[in-house]
Amino acid sequence: MNIKNLILSVSICCVLISCKETKKQSAAVDAKPNVILILADDMGWSDLGCFGSEVSTPNLDKMATNGMRFTQVYNTSKCFPSRATLLTGLYSQETGYNKTYKKNMNNAITLGELFKSAGYTTMWSGKHHSTENPVTRGFDHYSGLFEGACNYFNPGMQREGEGQPAQKRNDRPWCIEGEVIQPFTPESKDFYTTDAFTDYALGWLDQHKEEKKPFFLYMAYNAPHDPLMAWPEDIVKYQGKYKVGYEKIRQARFAKQKAMGLLPENYPLSESMHKKWEELTEDEKAREDTVMAVYGAMIDRLDQNIGRLQAKLKEMKVDENTLIVFVSDNGASSENVKLEGTGPIGSITRWTSLRGDWANVSNTPLRYYKNYSHEGGIKTPMIAYWPKGLKNKNTISDTPLHFIDFMSTFADLTGAEYPTNFNEQEIKPMQGISFLPLLKGEEIKREKPLFWEWSKGRAVREGDWKLVSFKGGWELYNLKTDPVESTDLSASHPEKLEELKTKFQNWAMEMGTVEI
Repeated sequence: MNIKNLILSVSICCVLISCKETKKQSAAVDAKPNVILILADDMGWSDLGCFGSEVSTPNLDKMATNGMRFTQVYNTSKCFPSRATLLTGLYSQETGYNKTYKKNMNNAITLGELFKSAGYTTMWSGKHHSTENPVTRGFDHYSGLFEGACNYFNPGMQREGEGQPAQKRNDRPWCIEGEVIQPFTPESKDFYTTDAFTDYALGWLDQHKEEKKPFFLYMAYNAPHDPLMAWPEDIVKYQGKYKVGYEKIRQARFAKQKAMGLLPENYPLSESMHKKWEELTEDEKAREDTVMAVYGAMIDRLDQNIGRLQAKLKEMKVDENTLIVFVSDNGASSENVKLEGTGPIGSITRWTSLRGDWANVSNTPLRYYKNYSHEGGIKTPMIAYWPKGLKNKNTISDTPLHFIDFMSTFADLTGAEYPTNFNEQEIKPMQGISFLPLLKGEEIKREKPLFWEWSKGRAVREGDWKLVSFKGGWELYNLKTDPVESTDLSASHPEKLEELKTKFQNWAMEMGTVEI
């Protein structure tokens, strides 16, 4: 071969190799992203470090710094309606989950079914709050708690050498790989639900390593829902931190939220709804310090487990093209379950609830709590993290979003077609809009109002206007000038009151619900 031919051959080889590499890179760029949806339970708007808290959440904080935070994202104010809405992209009234969880989700597909139709492996670990088995609704894997709340250390029967687990009942249905176990009594005394849910997921991800397709993982944790229970080594990090009292912690969180740019300087703080710390006895102060220390420890442990997931993604070399979204199913809870039991607060034998005073702090700077349709009940902190796909890192979005938007977003992300019929059942149209453009650095516009109706609460939001009620008459707020709902404008803006009231009534009729 002469020199000319040799040079020509080498050039052709280089071009072919280059084309091959370009194709490889193009395929990598075009590959569908993995998706992990993480849901906390009864966690307040300010309970993460990156949303103002003193609780150590370095893994979520890092996701926020290298991702996006969202300040106006809404759930339904209650666990099971929120979870049904998140799973289906429909209001809970449309699936029959506005009053009970003891039924199938009608007129809907689930996120599992959507992702499966797009070629994904689908996994769900954690709380379900339903009686319908996820493995019949599009999930290849499901392990976790079927119902609302359980003992974190032992959801089942008393084990030898231990005290009686504090629980509402000991026969909470549990599921392991789709098989229902009732009651579920873990053999290991190292069992703790937050850790166990992550263990299930890590096992599936290990199995998935050899698969040449993307995955969707739904991590539905039950922390920090009561009973407040945590490992002693986590509790000790926070013991004594809360002896300064409710208002000082609340003010510190509020100041941090402004300092980090989460809230603008002119953002108001809602009127405090907690007791005066100085009026408590020393014993009461010690108890309240411990309660919040355990609550903080539960969030700390949740963050540790998110770190375990992130480490697994890195080990699998899929961390760059995995979208992780973190939300909570409602605001912090003021409820008080009177089943305290015996033993130290935070232990297996003691049921303790957060209650209203600390819930007011957890929801800083918002008003009210879980079950209310006011901002403190329906707002969730949200983080989106996606190294390869996110346009603007370390940004904060104040675009109003709702759990109804997740189905539309994931359909947009994966190219999956949302059906009108599924398994011979008519499927209702998605109610939400895709927020994928926000992740890409673009704007979105919502054409329809947002609605809420749970128990004694109801609300409608259109633009900056919000009409809200709890146990009675309507209140009207402009969230642009009054984001903490402190000044009722219903008397000064009767035309807006009637306009939004009519829209709520029309929606309620469409949903088939009876207005309160």
